[in-house]
Amino acid sequence: MSSKIVHIESAQQFSSLLSSSRIVVTDFYADWCGPCKAIAPFYEQLASSLTRPGQITFTKVNTDNHKDITQTYSITAMPTFMVFKNGRETQRIRGADPKALDAAVKSLASEAESSSADASSSSSGSWIGASLPRGYSDITDSVDQLNLDFLNVDSEAGNARAVFNTAQPSAISKSKSTGEKDWIESDTDDQLMLYIPFNGALKVHSLHITSFPTEGDDDIVRPRTLKLYSNKSNVLSFDEADSIPETQEITLQDSDWDAKTGTAKVDLRFVKFQNVSSLVIFVVDGDGDGEKTRIDRIKIIGETGEKRAMGKLEKIGDEQGE
Repeated sequence: MSSKIVHIESAQQFSSLLSSSRIVVTDFYADWCGPCKAIAPFYEQLASSLTRPGQITFTKVNTDNHKDITQTYSITAMPTFMVFKNGRETQRIRGADPKALDAAVKSLASEAESSSADASSSSSGSWIGASLPRGYSDITDSVDQLNLDFLNVDSEAGNARAVFNTAQPSAISKSKSTGEKDWIESDTDDQLMLYIPFNGALKVHSLHITSFPTEGDDDIVRPRTLKLYSNKSNVLSFDEADSIPETQEITLQDSDWDAKTGTAKVDLRFVKFQNVSSLVIFVVDGDGDGEKTRIDRIKIIGETGEKRAMGKLEKIGDEQGE
């Protein structure tokens, strides 16, 4: 058995690997499965040649011993190979298919080799401005972007979806945009009201907020005071937000902002954000005397929390290995 393969012993260990390794390849197998045994030597060869610490990690999950993990990822066939990038599933291969597995893994290995290991870049091309907390991942793709509702946004800046752009902010890349601006700014004063619905119930651990005040323009500032409201059915008016209790209030300090990425990590009281279908972020004021608050990116960090009932397991593939 290849010493490069990590044999998963718990759901916590698996979550930790998903957050600490850029790419994770997982073999869901069973001891009784003939096709699983047949493809195991090939999987070991891939692990031996392509494992890269912190970049590519090969794991195995015994479905009989870890039914909680099996259920979480809706594994119904043996073997199933899953590929994760930055904690998110990108590919699933059902059955003992060496050709498909080889193509998927080697494509990712090539991608990882050519990519920087810097925290502000990811192998999928999805930019992230701060390190991820242990055991959690970027779940911004769970945002229901069709039903976003932002108040007091300057129409000459980007639209609501701009802050969920997966690309590196133009303020860092210094690229000359030929289309819409990839950030938002407040309009009549420094306040913003952001209604962010999700496609499912999430466990939200923290937020990453990126802001690059325009150099030489004292009127553009970063957010300072934030009030968060969970599970609202629609955007709040500014008067309404002042009249109801917030789920949490945060005041950002200068020291919270990373100089390189322009990003502040906003830690939440996790116990209050365990079953979240939407967030309202009320930017109460900006950090300074400027009249316009700018936000370039928002990242949602946590767990999707979605689980499906586990069906009957079956084995798929060439039975000759039995």
